[in-house]
Amino acid sequence: MPSTEVRLQKLTRREFRERMDSGELKACIIPVAAIEQHLEHMAMEHDWRSVNVVARAVAEKLSPQVLVAEGLKVGISEHHMSHPGSLTVRPGTFFSVLNDLIRSVVLAGFENVLVLNGHGGNVKPTEGVWDQFLREFKGTNLHFLPYWDVLNQADADELLEGGTQIPWDMPGHAQEWETSIGLARFPENVRTDMWKDQEDQKPSLATAEKGEAFLERIVERISGKFETIISGELQSENPPYFP
Repeated sequence: MPSTEVRLQKLTRREFRERMDSGELKACIIPVAAIEQHLEHMAMEHDWRSVNVVARAVAEKLSPQVLVAEGLKVGISEHHMSHPGSLTVRPGTFFSVLNDLIRSVVLAGFENVLVLNGHGGNVKPTEGVWDQFLREFKGTNLHFLPYWDVLNQADADELLEGGTQIPWDMPGHAQEWETSIGLARFPENVRTDMWKDQEDQKPSLATAEKGEAFLERIVERISGKFETIISGELQSENPPYFP
């Protein structure tokens, strides 16, 4: 297996050990997302597919320093459970497994870890407990980042027609932005013939070209941020303990 492989699960234990022992591996990405309804026109795996597209592209851009570990397909989606077929886990379950995954890659030797998020419903709960993760993994340069957080209002104004307001409508839910990402990289998951069957017509403004433009900016900016993490320029701040 060439050293350019970016997926941890594709390596043998020897290949991983040799790359880690050589000092080649500097950082790990753990993607987290959701399997949930995305209106009438998008497959439920959208969040998981999109965050993996970004994670792998960032790892490839920074190759051979970064590996993508297996993450969490199912996230905190209780607010979508009125639509049968959506999957959810309770916050305690989500954080228990995420903690175990972080622990696994830290034990493997990674000192720089990025939890890359692809689902809006994971954000507030994770922000609420993240200080506990930082305390537990003190000494690890540990970060949590929803991948759309590197975009700004200027990007939305330039590329979207639907009047998206950042941060309130980004990523939105199966709207022009997410649908454009799907059309760009996994168009088989977008049922364009079903747009007409739903009240919300903003997704019809989506194009693959918009999706590619957004992905290019996202990957470039996250890669730049990750480089500062790997270099040590950007360090996670350990919260203080009570005296």
